[in-house]
Amino acid sequence: MKLSCDIELAYCTNIHPAESWEETFSALKKHTLEIRNQLRMQGHIEPEQPYAIGLRLSAQAANELEPQLIQFRIWLAENNCYIFTINGFPYGAFHDTRVKEKVYQPDWSTPARVTYTKQMARIISGLNAPKTSLSVSTLPGSFKAFHAYENAIMRNLVELAEFLELLSTQNDQNIHLGLEPEPLGHFENLAETVAFFQRLWNFAPDKVELLKRRIGVNYDTCHFALEYEDCHDALSTLMTHEILISKVHLSNALVFDPQDARALVGLREFDEPTYLHQVLCLTPDGDIHRFTDIPEFFEWIETHDNTYLEARCHFHVPLYELPAEPFTTTLKHASDALSFLKKQPQYCTHFEIETYTWKVLPDHLQQPIESMICAEYAWVLGSL
Repeated sequence: MKLSCDIELAYCTNIHPAESWEETFSALKKHTLEIRNQLRMQGHIEPEQPYAIGLRLSAQAANELEPQLIQFRIWLAENNCYIFTINGFPYGAFHDTRVKEKVYQPDWSTPARVTYTKQMARIISGLNAPKTSLSVSTLPGSFKAFHAYENAIMRNLVELAEFLELLSTQNDQNIHLGLEPEPLGHFENLAETVAFFQRLWNFAPDKVELLKRRIGVNYDTCHFALEYEDCHDALSTLMTHEILISKVHLSNALVFDPQDARALVGLREFDEPTYLHQVLCLTPDGDIHRFTDIPEFFEWIETHDNTYLEARCHFHVPLYELPAEPFTTTLKHASDALSFLKKQPQYCTHFEIETYTWKVLPDHLQQPIESMICAEYAWVLGSL
């Protein structure tokens, strides 16, 4: 939905299990339109207000959709919906299977990732009129454990930037890509993000301005909070370094006291086999120890002295309420991203609610999917 100052807000449909285009389209018709209708009934959007969809497309769904783009555009118009952003991080299956580190494959060192991202850019361009700003989000190059060849990543990002520039010029649009820093990604925190972009610009010094227009950051409030970053400082620093903030993911992570036995027992409820749940622990000397997943965290503390002051776990929890004690969340980081918008309305116009873990939340946090998403919208709109 379009808010004041041309701000766009949607929820990301990666929440719905769907890999084929038929499954994706069915989810839009069944869930997305119902969420829109409930938001209307609750008074959050006007009856005739166009409704924005944050689309997630797998590589399979993108291949199947592209030949049917005209029909989908007609459906969007008939239902007064539009798409300003696509989540292109997960290439393959994202639900009901072991995803874990596979979500980073293929990474940006491979031709497959370039082909897939170009296809999403063509799709979102074909769904929109001229004079529109459009975004695609993607992984932060690779996963640290893959030891990807960075020059290949750089070369492919330059190729993608040139493609986006041509497509934007041809269709009189502004299409940009947001790389999403994430714990244990090829770059993950503020310092690594700034350094990566400086290396990217140095890799192609004759294309710096083009790269600044087309390649930026997808700022996930959960991910930067996991890294113990201050939101206002991080956003200000990115702007100072002229790094484009392509989109903001509004999401929330789990926080606990690693000295609290109740928290350690409770954390096991969040250990599930689908997604990576990186754990980042703050040490007394201010360092951060990173664990790839919850089991690795437990293996460490069972065999080493546990002196950690705080721990944050990459498990997306709802924006609209705090979990029961002994847990808290990083909700302040998401709130700060929205408060920063009030002071710097130009910093980003694309915002997307991105709590994708509903299906694997512990039973006591489960609600009907439409109710949970509507509650997240209410929280965001109330915060603005």
